[in-house]
Amino acid sequence: MKIHKSALAALIVTVYCCAAGGHSFAADSPAASSTANTATPASGAAQGPGDLGALVAAGTLPDLRWPNFTDYRDSVKKFYATGGYSLAWIQNGKASPQAVSMILLFQQAASKGLNPEDYDASRWDARLAKLQPTAPKPSDSDLARIDLALTVCAMRYISDLHIGRVNPQHFKFGLTVGPTKYDLAEELRTQVLVSSDIPALMAKVEPQYDGYRRAEDALITYTKMTTTGDTPLIPVPQKGVRPGSSFAAMPQLVARLHQLGDLPSSADVRADSMLYRGAVVDAVKHFQHRHGLDTDGVLGKGTVTALNTPLKTRVQQLQLTLERYRWIPPDFPEPPIVVNIPEFQLRTLRRQPASYLTMRVVVGKAMRTQTPVFANQMKYLIFRPYWLVPTSILRNELIPKARRDPNYLADKGFEVVDRSGNIVPSSPASDEVIDGLRSGSFSVRQKPGPKNALGLVKFIFPNQYNVYLHSTPEQELFSRSRRDFSHGCIRVEKPADLAAWVLRDRPEWTMDKIQAAMKTGPDNVQVNLKKPIPVLILYSTAVVDPGGEVRFFDDIYGYDKSLDKVLANGPPYPS
Repeated sequence: MKIHKSALAALIVTVYCCAAGGHSFAADSPAASSTANTATPASGAAQGPGDLGALVAAGTLPDLRWPNFTDYRDSVKKFYATGGYSLAWIQNGKASPQAVSMILLFQQAASKGLNPEDYDASRWDARLAKLQPTAPKPSDSDLARIDLALTVCAMRYISDLHIGRVNPQHFKFGLTVGPTKYDLAEELRTQVLVSSDIPALMAKVEPQYDGYRRAEDALITYTKMTTTGDTPLIPVPQKGVRPGSSFAAMPQLVARLHQLGDLPSSADVRADSMLYRGAVVDAVKHFQHRHGLDTDGVLGKGTVTALNTPLKTRVQQLQLTLERYRWIPPDFPEPPIVVNIPEFQLRTLRRQPASYLTMRVVVGKAMRTQTPVFANQMKYLIFRPYWLVPTSILRNELIPKARRDPNYLADKGFEVVDRSGNIVPSSPASDEVIDGLRSGSFSVRQKPGPKNALGLVKFIFPNQYNVYLHSTPEQELFSRSRRDFSHGCIRVEKPADLAAWVLRDRPEWTMDKIQAAMKTGPDNVQVNLKKPIPVLILYSTAVVDPGGEVRFFDDIYGYDKSLDKVLANGPPYPS
């Protein structure tokens, strides 16, 4: 059976009542505090009920769904040592109110995007049954195992809720500025065990971003949707179905659009019509917008495949979004710039002392030159920059083209320079020049100007990946729905707007001055920022807009699949 909220509430009332007189008292009152934390640190051997010390030292508890807790053993040891190795969650043979509240949260963990079984959600009924007055008196060993199980699950839950289950560096992500880990022993001993409102306490543990809360709400909505099951699949048409055409699968299409909320229940749609038009077309366009597709209303393979994506997959995307929110800092010294790779979007946070900014971006190619996930500090920008061609691009692309056409480099505005920065004549590119490029004696840079691959401005946040934001002469790419075309750097749709935003504390840099610096100013002009600006290059395939619209995107780099695979193995997770 499962502990229902009403049953737990009754149990909380029972354990909060005093034996004499039946009066209740708050858990953070002196009486409650003395009950929850009565023991003093022990000296000598770490012994306790049922040899609690030996159980802790073992670092494994077969009673748990995931028995190995060696990753928390030091914290567990400190927690019990501080309490003299006495039971922490069981008082006079009964579960404390705090224990019961934590167990309820374990069982509701799915609403936070966590796996309830990581915290033994289905096993607590049997354990609590042993503590009922009608049950045979539990042994000291039983009590010790129950208490230890709760401690381990509580530590796992709090840590998972606060900083996520998997360290992002496991995936070679450059995210090292995440929230500080709790001293879990201290947190449990001084906060949880004496709290009169565990849910409120745990709410403070979670990320405080509005987007995180919106994703939580969306997860609850989509989880409820899964209880009714997916509507029948829509057959993928051999060629795109355009508005005004006949479509035999209209009933399936209408049912799915109703289920997903893109087609309002009040929409005027004839049940017997096979004509694809009107409100249904509008609903498809709305769906396409939410899923990063071309909003043309055409029922092509991509749109129908997205429509047929199982609801459980959407639930998983939201779960992984919540996990990734826990990897980022709880606050920033300055308003940050955030790029979400699969969304192909740059934005700033809305609630911050700076204007809101958003624009489309082009990111690294999924197959070969992926944009890395990392965080760093933007320190300066360069107007009319040179492009120093990376060695990989030089060897794989430019040298072969220069061999076929000796005038290619000059025609495209490239200069060959030696190691001292001196320009080497290269029009046409001789065998000597080509050999110098191949050996590394020479390098190539593209002269500033409107044809430069970096456009007219680049934004630098020094990093090991040599990745930065920059403008581009290929503005047509921003009109495409899928925008992974770069060699790893990030091209921005509105470079002048971004320059104005990062230079907002330097009033002399008006938009007119920025435009002039980009179009007619001197080459390679560096402008330092007064304060570094945090830049986060993140990866999330689900985003919930401030208006509550849930948007999903393709897992272009396969990172959802990688994260889900690690989480499926259960704790201990990579740290």
